[in-house]
Amino acid sequence: MATFEWKSSSVEETQTFAENLGQRLTPGDVLTLEGDLGAGKTTFTKGLGKGLGVKRTINSPTFTIIKEYQGRVPFYHMDVYRLEDSDEDLGFDEYFNGEGVTVVEWAQFIQEFLPKDRLEITIRYLDDVTRILTLKATSEHFKEVCKEIIE
Repeated sequence: MATFEWKSSSVEETQTFAENLGQRLTPGDVLTLEGDLGAGKTTFTKGLGKGLGVKRTINSPTFTIIKEYQGRVPFYHMDVYRLEDSDEDLGFDEYFNGEGVTVVEWAQFIQEFLPKDRLEITIRYLDDVTRILTLKATSEHFKEVCKEIIE
């Protein structure tokens, strides 16, 4: 597993970084997104969607668990926080092995359903505006993508 770090000094930088990432993603890619409330997960996801060509407004799927958007490929945004202590499988394989890109917030709650190959992203606060994004690439594909956008 390769680990990369990137520092963002603004909401705009975070969205641009995520947009650049989204432009490099391919069908079947799965990303997990962790971070405290308000760390910038939705901000990041909006940029990712823009990079995937999504035109609709992206917001958190907290009450619906999964939101689907159409861009150059389908984009699936999951917030599985409400599935804590649940063994329910909502057909995750269909999303993870499908023709779209999936981002999963609070992925630790569905760990047993996640594919082995994924990009794990954690967003941490440094101060009111600065964030550190840690990206863990579990495959060569994601390692190459990370190198392209960070180095």
